[in-house]
Amino acid sequence: MVSSALDVREKSCSLATAEISPPSAETADDLPVTVIERRRGWQIVDLRELWRYRELLYFLVWRDVKVRYKQTALGAAWAVLQPLATMLVFTLFLGRVSGVADGIAHYSLFVFAGMLPWSFFATAITSAGGSVVGNQNLVTKVYFPRLIVPTGAIGAALVDFAIALGMLALMLLYYGLRDGLTPGWEIVLAPAIVLLLMVAALGVGALLAALTVAYRDFRHVVPFAVQLWMFATPCIYLNADAVLGPRSQALLPLNPAYGLVLNFRQAMLGGPLDWYALAVSGAVSVALLLLGCLYFRRVERSFADII
Repeated sequence: MVSSALDVREKSCSLATAEISPPSAETADDLPVTVIERRRGWQIVDLRELWRYRELLYFLVWRDVKVRYKQTALGAAWAVLQPLATMLVFTLFLGRVSGVADGIAHYSLFVFAGMLPWSFFATAITSAGGSVVGNQNLVTKVYFPRLIVPTGAIGAALVDFAIALGMLALMLLYYGLRDGLTPGWEIVLAPAIVLLLMVAALGVGALLAALTVAYRDFRHVVPFAVQLWMFATPCIYLNADAVLGPRSQALLPLNPAYGLVLNFRQAMLGGPLDWYALAVSGAVSVALLLLGCLYFRRVERSFADII
């Protein structure tokens, strides 16, 4: 009996030893290994790495949307009220008092169709500019592509844009039934124009986000600069072709918001596209994306130290 008990005890000890034995070399070699290295110099955006973290991007966008409308009485209706209120101000004061609306059919719709893409662009660059500082607890604790943070802020602004787009659709339906206003084939280019707006917003937003980490003054400068930028985009509230000269019309598309907002409204209202303004503003948008992302990648390794 004693010998049998000892045999059973030895067998149980051998099994326990086998269970806690370290993995073999072959098993350890099969485990995935992630190596985080410092990259020197100017780096191009790593699209494959961004794609691997796409779920994080989704959750950042969803978090920003929920936080923005948490404990609000109107909720997502604020996405419609902001461009709608600005439209009413321009219609009442600029349209009727100063006579800017003369010669512009459906001036309220004209202004709203311009304010909608501008509101998206302004909200996107403002949110993206302060996104890295606003997520400092996340940035300083775990590794992920830092460019996802301003991209997530732009994604949240895109959700607001999609909600407000429903209001524009209702206005188009109303004027279509009343006056026979119908969009043309140009409306199929509206998604491409919105994509270029996202490109410009990401470029400017990434640049501002990196600068805000080093210089907190930009948190106060950006809202003021965005207001000035709106008035430097006259296509939002007036017919620039009828007011400005040919030289101004040639230079204005260097402002990426000008050509993109102008052509978005033309696409939605069935007017002819300004191909020159679209091409110049689109090229400037791509250049801003390259500049903003390259500078962001250049300085992102120091975010955790100075934020």
